[in-house]
Amino acid sequence: MRKLSLVLLLSIFAVIAVNAQAPLVKGQKQVNAGVGFSGWGIPIYAGMDFGIYKDITVGFEGSFRTYTDRWAGENYHHTIFGFAGNGNYHFNRILNMPSNFDFYAGLSLGFYIWSSSSNYEGSGSSGLGINAQVGGRYFFTKNFGLNLELGSGSAFSGGKFGITYIF
Repeated sequence: MRKLSLVLLLSIFAVIAVNAQAPLVKGQKQVNAGVGFSGWGIPIYAGMDFGIYKDITVGFEGSFRTYTDRWAGENYHHTIFGFAGNGNYHFNRILNMPSNFDFYAGLSLGFYIWSSSSNYEGSGSSGLGINAQVGGRYFFTKNFGLNLELGSGSAFSGGKFGITYIF
């Protein structure tokens, strides 16, 4: 199902052709927001990226999720807050990509605060998380686009999907 959704999404992006711009240039900022997919509930996230050098951005994001699971015959409620910083390299220039696409990869380092119902003895715990990510954006206009990011190694292990606004 995930593969089919990804193929459909990428197909829609390939069919639409509009004038847009990507990635961020030095001094520009962008806001990203959306939902994630993981084995620990459906996170919502928001963050900001800054163009600091040709093809390089740094940024930060916050995330929140809540979910319930069953362990040892009882239901437990969990809440996870995450705060992370990231750095990405954007491949558009070296791959000679159209200006309405943005393809990037990078690393994130964050801290996750995981709280659970009392007496929970499962595996969830707070701590540092390191994540490698690869992602892309498609811009419908000069400032507005959609983003899709896949990652591993953190509470966003599955990835994220959302909107991007450049200002």
